[in-house]
Amino acid sequence: MRTRAALLVALVLGCGVIAACGGGEGDEESEARVPEGCEQVEAPAPKDVELKKPSGLRPPPRAPVAVVETSCGSFEIGLEVAASPKTTASFAHLVEEGVYDRTAFHRIVPDFVIQGGDPLGDGTGGPGYFIDEPPPVDTEYTRGTVAMAKTEAEPPGRAGSQFFVVVAADAGLPADFALLGEVGAGFDTVERIAQAGDPASGQTGTPRAPVLIEEIALERG
Repeated sequence: MRTRAALLVALVLGCGVIAACGGGEGDEESEARVPEGCEQVEAPAPKDVELKKPSGLRPPPRAPVAVVETSCGSFEIGLEVAASPKTTASFAHLVEEGVYDRTAFHRIVPDFVIQGGDPLGDGTGGPGYFIDEPPPVDTEYTRGTVAMAKTEAEPPGRAGSQFFVVVAADAGLPADFALLGEVGAGFDTVERIAQAGDPASGQTGTPRAPVLIEEIALERG
């Protein structure tokens, strides 16, 4: 469990870059890598995002839901505003700024997590600022939990823009990752995205085919 946790927190170190599907004679092979129910898409171009940390971040409206539209369908995240007011406020700000639109799930580890939210698409990017909000000490990262990703060297609760969704029954992670919310609908889409993971890539999680986040929108629950 601890080894798996260490591999997750080192997410900006050695993560593979998603390659776009090739053309010509490789079309059939590329299409075969796309999970059933997903669109075949090309990896998005890197986005250079450099936002200033806004002053006076306000939590989103009561019982907010983030609707994540992807090339494999949509899913909803019920945001944990009460437990994580700063984290959810920053996430809402990034959604409003369009940081997540046309980005990829750059790290997909079957039976563990899917990870996205990096504007550069290679696991090294962020929004240009960070916030710190350690999660409750009893936080568990179980199936459907959504939390913010960070490196092992960063303090508990540090968050930029990258987030992960737990696919496993229990990811076995320490309470170090800022809690964003819980998947409330569309977990079949999350599982479909997880099928794009390549078991041969191990914990680096390089996808077999690109999975696109088309946009994220906030709605009242």
